[in-house]
Amino acid sequence: MPSRPLRARKTRAAIVEACRWLVEAGLVQGTSGNVSVRHRGAMLITPSGVPYERMTPEDVVAVPLEGDGMRFEARGGNQPSSEWRFHFDILRARPEVGAVVHTHSPYATAFAICREELPAAHYMIAAAGGPTIRVAAYATFGTQELSDAALAALEGRAACLLANHGVIATGPTLERALWLAQEVEVLARQYALALSVGTPVILDEAEIARVVEKFKGYGPRRGERAKGDAAG
Repeated sequence: MPSRPLRARKTRAAIVEACRWLVEAGLVQGTSGNVSVRHRGAMLITPSGVPYERMTPEDVVAVPLEGDGMRFEARGGNQPSSEWRFHFDILRARPEVGAVVHTHSPYATAFAICREELPAAHYMIAAAGGPTIRVAAYATFGTQELSDAALAALEGRAACLLANHGVIATGPTLERALWLAQEVEVLARQYALALSVGTPVILDEAEIARVVEKFKGYGPRRGERAKGDAAG
């Protein structure tokens, strides 16, 4: 079996690769967005203010999931992402979640700016766990208030929008969280285009409940790349 340090290095490298894929996919820009992964009682999370093209596995910050999240282990003076708090609280509150991806993807963020949830205009919304992708109430980035609002919007869901901010997608693995982050953006783009064409027909909750059931086990298998491209 690989040693614990080796596993940690592989997870850190996967986080860096995932961040670079998010840029290539157009889901984040500059240093916006962040990624975290649960690893042996700790949260491994992207550092604050480090451009993705320069980020290395050694830049990833470890935050123990015990305690208040204010202690962390980092090299080179790195601080955890400014959004560490909602990553920390989600991983603490949702033991089934293994990874959290936060993006500022354009279409989904546009709906977040309008504070409009995404409805079931397409059955793929079931990938997020229900008939809507909710919008969390607005709060200043990096605050406990934002974390609390995100947790409320994520109740019974795997993804949410953050008002005037962006998107949170979660998953049992990094692969799944990346896949869902991209699916949320595709859903938002489809809905925006449908609104420009005419009046979208929204699927009812019973249909989405059927699709949610059919989706159990659906999505990228462990080790695959989201949409054939994302890191895992």
